[in-house]
Amino acid sequence: MTEMQDSQKKPKRSLNLFDLAPGKTIVNRYKILRPHRQGGMSATFEVEDEETGEHRELQGFPVGLFADAAQGREFAACFEPWKAFDSSTFLRLRDLRTFEDGSVLIVTDFPEGQSLRSWLGEHGRMRPEDSVELGKSLLAGLVELHGAGLVHGDIKPATTFFKAGEQGAVLVDGGITSGLWEAKHLGTRTMLIGTPYYAPLEQFTGDAPDQTSDIYAVATMLYEVMTGVLPWHGNNYIEVFQSKMQETPPRMAQRAPGVEIASDLEAALVDGLRAKRRDRLESAAEFLERLSAVTFS
Repeated sequence: MTEMQDSQKKPKRSLNLFDLAPGKTIVNRYKILRPHRQGGMSATFEVEDEETGEHRELQGFPVGLFADAAQGREFAACFEPWKAFDSSTFLRLRDLRTFEDGSVLIVTDFPEGQSLRSWLGEHGRMRPEDSVELGKSLLAGLVELHGAGLVHGDIKPATTFFKAGEQGAVLVDGGITSGLWEAKHLGTRTMLIGTPYYAPLEQFTGDAPDQTSDIYAVATMLYEVMTGVLPWHGNNYIEVFQSKMQETPPRMAQRAPGVEIASDLEAALVDGLRAKRRDRLESAAEFLERLSAVTFS
């Protein structure tokens, strides 16, 4: 039996975060090149897969994130369906390791380009025409994802990557928020895992992310990239929650005076951002159809 086969059959007892440093090799396979991006729940690195020579993204979820080893294993189990899911809109899951103490290692394709958050920091906002194309690209991917029974759970500018001048975008961190929610058995507990500005109202009161959560997050993000501001006021958790209790978001012209948005485009975003889930757009396919019907003079 080779060392690699032995390491896969008998995982190390723990994922030592001190080993997650440039130059070190993890599980006898992934050489860490550099920290890549800030992960809210994990340490995230660009690595070289020494078996294939390809660059990947590695995320380490420490044992302290979980109540016990069993909870870490439950979290890892949530990613089993992602192994078979293959879409150009999502990073392909390449490797999944669970350690004896419950810490978890996830390896995916490497996201090319820059995050939308970085792009917005440089440019302020995006033309409505380009925003619609971005939204259509993401929603086409969500049609595939939701059709496979999966949910992303934390769509936002920081988890959206694209290359300027190229069609399409890629979503990172797929399934992490929904996986943590399920593994931690939050249920009716009023605890939000995710990003408050992009999460729908029901997640603040204990509901797990679902397909309409992804729709809501995309609508929030498109509102932001077109106006340069978020639809919701608030500097903290409570203020954002209270702002989201409005039946519909503020008019885009109110939040960003001087920005002109086509009425059918704004109407589509409003229907994705309704406070009550039952009033919201029901599917990514419906949202995609609405955006595809938008015309620009």
